Amino acid sequence: MERQEFVASLVAGGCAGMCVDLTLFPLDTIKTRLQSQQGFYKAGGFRGIYAGVPSAAVGSFPNAAAFFVTYECTKSLLGTGGAAAAAAPHAAPVTHMLAASLGEIVACLIRVPTEVVKQRTQACPSSSTYNTLLATLREEGVRGLYRGYGSTVLREIPFSLVQFPLWEYLKTLWSRRQGHTLYSWQSAVCGAFAGAVAAFVTTPLDVAKTRIMLAKAGSTTASGNIPLVLYEVWRSRGITGLFAGSVPRMTFISLGGFIFLGTYEKVRSTLL
Repeated sequence: MERQEFVASLVAGGCAGMCVDLTLFPLDTIKTRLQSQQGFYKAGGFRGIYAGVPSAAVGSFPNAAAFFVTYECTKSLLGTGGAAAAAAPHAAPVTHMLAASLGEIVACLIRVPTEVVKQRTQACPSSSTYNTLLATLREEGVRGLYRGYGSTVLREIPFSLVQFPLWEYLKTLWSRRQGHTLYSWQSAVCGAFAGAVAAFVTTPLDVAKTRIMLAKAGSTTASGNIPLVLYEVWRSRGITGLFAGSVPRMTFISLGGFIFLGTYEKVRSTLL
C-alpha cells in the first residue's frame, strides 16, 4: 500500500466516521435506551438526547480511521485489485471478510472505551460524560473501559462479514451494469442497503453488548457471557427483547452506511 493511499484511507475514514456519529447521534441514544435493562423511559426516554456526545466526538475519527487503514492494507496485502482479482474472482468476498474482521478488531481498541462512556451517559443523562468517565475509572479502573470488548468484537465481526462483502458485491454488480465506476452517491446507496441487512441480522448481539456495558460491576451480566445474557433477555422479554432497538439501529446504520461509505469513497477518490 502506497503512502498516498494510506493517508487517503486514514483521512477519508476519519471524516466519514465523524459525519455519521455526530449527525445520527439521537438515533443511537434512543436505541441504547430501548435496549437498557431499566427500560426506555427510566433510562431517560427522549430527554437529553445528546447525552454522551463528547465521547462519540473524541472517538469517532481515530476509530473509523483505524478501521479503514486496516481494511485497505489487508485488501492490498491479500491482493484484491487488478490481475489478482481477475484470476480469482471467488476469493474476493473472503478477502473482504478477512479485511473487515481485522479492521474491526483494531478499531474496537479505540471504539470500546468511548462506547462504554457514551452508553453509560446515554442511559443516565443526569451524569455528564466526564463524570461517567471518572466514575468508571474509580470503580473499575482501565479494565472497566474495556468491559464489553469481546462482545463488541463478536458483534462487529458478523456485522462486517455481512456488510462489506455485500457492499463490494453490490458495487461490482452496479458498475458492470452501467459500464463504468460508480459515483459516490451510488456507492452510498449500496452501503445503505448492505448496512440495513447487516444491522437487522446482528441486533441480538448488539442487545447483549449494550446490557454487558451497562450492567453493574460484579453482576452476572457484567462478566460478559454473551449466550447467558441472550438467554436472560429471551426468557424475560422473548423475541422482541432480542430485537429491541432494531428499527432505530437499522435506520441509524442504513443512513450511517449511506453517509459513511459515501463520504469515505468521495474523500478518498478526491485525495487520490
